[in-house]
Amino acid sequence: MAKKRKKFLKGEKILYLLIGLLIVGNILGQSFSMALLSKTNIEVESIKKKINKQTDLNQSLEMKINELASLENVEAVATNHGLEYNNNNIVVVTE
Repeated sequence: MAKKRKKFLKGEKILYLLIGLLIVGNILGQSFSMALLSKTNIEVESIKKKINKQTDLNQSLEMKINELASLENVEAVATNHGLEYNNNNIVVVTE
């Protein structure tokens, strides 16, 4: 006795093909989005490192500014340029 082979209808073939394409497309889409997410995370970490480096530089420069603006340093620079403190030349402005 010969087995009868079940034939797929034309609509079933298209349906199975469509389901297969959706599964493959979903897998490829997830792979692409994960790769894109990974690349973005690497860029974020790189930017964070640059921000930390710039923050450290800013703090260093701020300390240098405070050091140069200190009263002792201003007096030393003024003295080196021939200036002297004279209390008689001080004028107080009031409202």
